[in-house]
Amino acid sequence: MNGDQKLDVYDQNKQSFIQHFSQIVKVLTEDELGHPETGDAIARLKEVLEYNVIGGKYQRGMTVLVTFQDLVEPSKQDADSLQRAMTVGWCVELLQAFFLVSDDIMDASLTRRGQACWYKKPGIGLDAVNDALLLEACIYRLLKLCCREQPYYLNLMELFLQTSYQTEIGQTLDLITAPQGSVDLGRFTEKRYKSIVKYKTAFYSFYLPVAAAMYMAGIDGEKEHANAKKILMEIGELFQIQDDYLDLFGDSSVTGKIGTDIQDNKCSWLVENYGQKEAEKVARVKALYEELNLQAVFTQYEEDRYSHLLSLIEQCSSPLPPAIFLRLAQKIYKRKK
Repeated sequence: MNGDQKLDVYDQNKQSFIQHFSQIVKVLTEDELGHPETGDAIARLKEVLEYNVIGGKYQRGMTVLVTFQDLVEPSKQDADSLQRAMTVGWCVELLQAFFLVSDDIMDASLTRRGQACWYKKPGIGLDAVNDALLLEACIYRLLKLCCREQPYYLNLMELFLQTSYQTEIGQTLDLITAPQGSVDLGRFTEKRYKSIVKYKTAFYSFYLPVAAAMYMAGIDGEKEHANAKKILMEIGELFQIQDDYLDLFGDSSVTGKIGTDIQDNKCSWLVENYGQKEAEKVARVKALYEELNLQAVFTQYEEDRYSHLLSLIEQCSSPLPPAIFLRLAQKIYKRKK
């Protein structure tokens, strides 16, 4: 099977995965929409879900489904188990939405997925904090509704809770490394940067969806999860470095967001002396990056990391199919958004 065919697995499943979202909204809202006490709040929840959960690439959620299909014999992939895999995939997307709504407030971002950030919409503002908490609560409502009777229910609950904690620790590291109004380059070390990446991005973006599918397929051994994590954390690191690069050099019409890492004093792969809001100072840092030819440096770095990933997959994927990890590596390689 060549690389293109492997990538096609996402396309083959994407339509049914996206269509399943209407069922997710229905399960979370239908019974209470007309409730005399909570009906108005549930109507707000429906609006929050439909604005913030859809519109992304769905790669995290789709990874649960396609990995589950890789790991479970076709004869055991009945309609119910595939529906559960899609629901758990949407739980990952809900977690992503919870993080993004919160992160956009903290970073004072303007756009997300090609539209205004939720908190920037008229009449929303900091009420978006509560909306983010609603998105998080929906994860555990869905897991209980669809998986409570399954042998892997406790493992999934603990996985989502642990992943949330790890991501929030990563966000804390990010925030305290670059406090608002204070530029201290002494905090910007490669070690700190890698810690932020590991906790803030890699766990929830790559380990969570694969580990969820592994548990659903009955794979709960420590060794299998440790080997998978070793590969997936490295994929996650490359993914975040790409994000840092795209924050400055990406096309906002493609990425769907306007980068603010320079203004926000972020500990980024591209980091240099910055942290000022003024447009001319931002432009000066961008000019320095051009002078340092960081685009070429990044291109070479991406090639080197990708080659390393392929070697790591070859060494560590067993007994899981290498295709699970190769597909993820190929999905992010040379990505533009």
